Amino acid sequence: MSTVKLERQGGLAVLRLDKERGNAICARLIEDLGRALIEVAQDDGVRGVLLASSHPKVFCPGLDLVTLLDFDRPSLEGFMGRFASVVWSLYGLRKPLLAALNGHAVAGGCVLALTADYRVLKPGAQIGLNEVKIGVPLPWSVALLLRATVNPQALAQVALLGNNFAGEDAVKAGLVHEVGPEKGFEEACLARLAEFAERDPRALAATKGSLRSSILAEMRTGEMHFLKEFSEAWFAPSTQERIRKTVASLAKK
Repeated sequence: MSTVKLERQGGLAVLRLDKERGNAICARLIEDLGRALIEVAQDDGVRGVLLASSHPKVFCPGLDLVTLLDFDRPSLEGFMGRFASVVWSLYGLRKPLLAALNGHAVAGGCVLALTADYRVLKPGAQIGLNEVKIGVPLPWSVALLLRATVNPQALAQVALLGNNFAGEDAVKAGLVHEVGPEKGFEEACLARLAEFAERDPRALAATKGSLRSSILAEMRTGEMHFLKEFSEAWFAPSTQERIRKTVASLAKK
């Protein structure tokens, strides 16, 4: 059973993350999301894509630490390489992509959101990157995403302190574009996406490609080199201890 549901609403497609543990990112979710992206990218009938969640209070909590905890170095590096490829596919999608953040989008969930052209956050939901708190650096492609999207004045709080943001604070930081309504949230997101989908698809695709091509090229050039640095930090004893404590706390919930 797929962890990503592909739903169609006229010329709009919804890629709905639909996995246990609040859509924690595992190898299966990466595979399913990549497959769904290929389908919507090749379908000329799809004019816009909504990235959403089936969980009422969580968009995505990040990497599935439960499954990653026992990975050896080659397995981890292979997994992170595949995750980077999906990030590139999302960021490079030549159709408008809107992230409907109906719940918390932290760590890898924030990364998925940052690939979108437009991000809407539901009241009460938080968004942020907490990797530094666990003891791992931001992957190369994620750092480039931040540099391209986040308000420069907020970079230290987002990347170096690992703070989470909600409401208008998330807008000011550049992590999202607007805070949506409490009621009718996804409907409002689809209406906003429809505005993008009404534009000429060739013109939009070409413009989006021009805006993002150099960043994508830089991502692909440096990711594998900096992946070694990420891996070294991940397997540091202090980091492994923090990951195990985090997993243990999740088991109690």
